[in-house]
Amino acid sequence: MEIALKLAEKGKGKTSPNPMVGCVIVKRNSIVGRGYHKKIGEPHAEIIALNEASKRAKNATMYVTLEPCSHWGKTPPCTERIVESGISEVIIATMDVNPLISGYKELKFRGLKTKIGILEEQARKLNEAYFKYMKTKRPFVLVKSAMSLDGKIATSTGNSKYITSTVARKYVHQLRSEYDAVMIGSNTVIKDDPELTVRLVKGNNPIKIIVDTNLKIPLNAKVFNDTTRLIIASSKNAPKKKINEIMQKGAKIILTESKNGKVDLNQLIKELGKLEITSVMIEGGAELNSEAIKSGIVDKVLFFIAPGIIGKGLNAIGDLGVTTVNKSIKLKRIISQRVGRDILVEGYI
Repeated sequence: MEIALKLAEKGKGKTSPNPMVGCVIVKRNSIVGRGYHKKIGEPHAEIIALNEASKRAKNATMYVTLEPCSHWGKTPPCTERIVESGISEVIIATMDVNPLISGYKELKFRGLKTKIGILEEQARKLNEAYFKYMKTKRPFVLVKSAMSLDGKIATSTGNSKYITSTVARKYVHQLRSEYDAVMIGSNTVIKDDPELTVRLVKGNNPIKIIVDTNLKIPLNAKVFNDTTRLIIASSKNAPKKKINEIMQKGAKIILTESKNGKVDLNQLIKELGKLEITSVMIEGGAELNSEAIKSGIVDKVLFFIAPGIIGKGLNAIGDLGVTTVNKSIKLKRIISQRVGRDILVEGYI
């Protein structure tokens, strides 16, 4: 199953809104077939592994990281091929939360020996965005920030390039390639004029989402270099002239109700879900980060902490309304590791 999970990881950033799935077929203690879901619309992991195994699949054991599908979608049901192949046993890491999927029951009903729950925690974490989206139709949201040892993302003059090491920045670009979309606020566009690409690694550029309540970002900002994957989120009170100018450049506009004079992030996340965006990484400044956390849309945080002290400067997170330490937000399932010279801390809210 560990090999199947490694195979599944190869689909990162390519299968959304489908899950990442890996499959291994074993016969007489030898692997006779391997496969992973490479891209939405292409054959599932089980089918690729079965094709490789061919006749050797008869009386073999299949290890698959997610419950096989039993319905017609963009591809035929995997359970039919599994039964036809002569596979005798199917070992599954975890159930699929999609109500249309009932492969475990189907295979059992058809007489195959089945087990489920092998390395389940790892399998669920791999597809945490998919699982949340299938349950709620809302994307999984990560807040990522890079800060100094004393929690600053920039100096008092606004300088922030670069707090973390090249190794950490490459890590972030890899993360971008694995998320459907990256979200920043208008202040970040105006101050830093970022490209929001994955230029430091090989991978797909994410959809760019700019939260801009009053549409104050300049139309010559770098985010407009490719408007086919650009979404501007604003309020319904935004200037109509600027809305038309942005639409003429080819970007998509999402207008929400105004909440406390800002874009309603909950409404925005709901609209992004309708577009089948299953995961969003927020790379904002203090204001967007704090508003996202307060609104309850954030599932996970990821902080890079660089071994430098800035002193007076800009905070990573704005006001959360916390007045006593015991009411601070406590992270769960915390993991920390070294990334170059920096420390990476991640946890769930």
